[in-house]
Amino acid sequence: MTALVVQGLSKSFGGLRVTANVSLTVAPGERRLIIGPNGAGKTTLFNLITGNITPDSGSISLFGRDITRVPSHRRPHLGLARTYQIITLFPHDTILRNVTLALLGLLPLRWNPLVDLDRKEAIVARAREALARVGLDNIAERPLSQTSYGERRRVEIAMALAQNPKVLLLDEPYAGLSIDERQDVQKLLEKIPRDVTIVMIEHNMDVALDFADRITLLHFGEVIVEGTRAEVVADPRTREVYLGD
Repeated sequence: MTALVVQGLSKSFGGLRVTANVSLTVAPGERRLIIGPNGAGKTTLFNLITGNITPDSGSISLFGRDITRVPSHRRPHLGLARTYQIITLFPHDTILRNVTLALLGLLPLRWNPLVDLDRKEAIVARAREALARVGLDNIAERPLSQTSYGERRRVEIAMALAQNPKVLLLDEPYAGLSIDERQDVQKLLEKIPRDVTIVMIEHNMDVALDFADRITLLHFGEVIVEGTRAEVVADPRTREVYLGD
């Protein structure tokens, strides 16, 4: 059984082809790193996998189930969660409220405009548990606007983990972080158990190489190189299109 299979995925916007016949197979528990220069099509690939945009051709399977035509709002129910390159949170709500709202999106209660989340103890407990996993349970009641950028990155990861994903897609989780904040996020990701498969996009290869079991290099929407860290770093095509040699 595979965790995630992308087969022949292509997407164009007008005359611009941003994803060109991309195929990759990710094993359960694997840590896959997707790298490439700006404009390589990395985030577009994530948007196709999560259903935010529809492919022109190709297929996507999650643990053997074809999800190519499954609506994006249904995919988290099948075990798929993601974070975003640009943080999308509610700054005037507390950290806890942000995570609780992420959980609400998976429940039938989301259709009830009169729901009092503060009285939904089971949901709040799950949110606090997720915050504990990222080391933020001690500031759960703090307004998001009073947190650092690194803490907001960890809140976003907590929101994804609260959904108990089988496959977690991380879109540049190190972006904009200081050296200390990067180390905090790195330690956090290392603690995520292997029953969660992780696919991570990172523009800066140096900060994420140690994370990966396998690496996929995209360039102009195509898979150029794929393999272990040693194989990808040693490949002359990597040096040509990514390292600038």
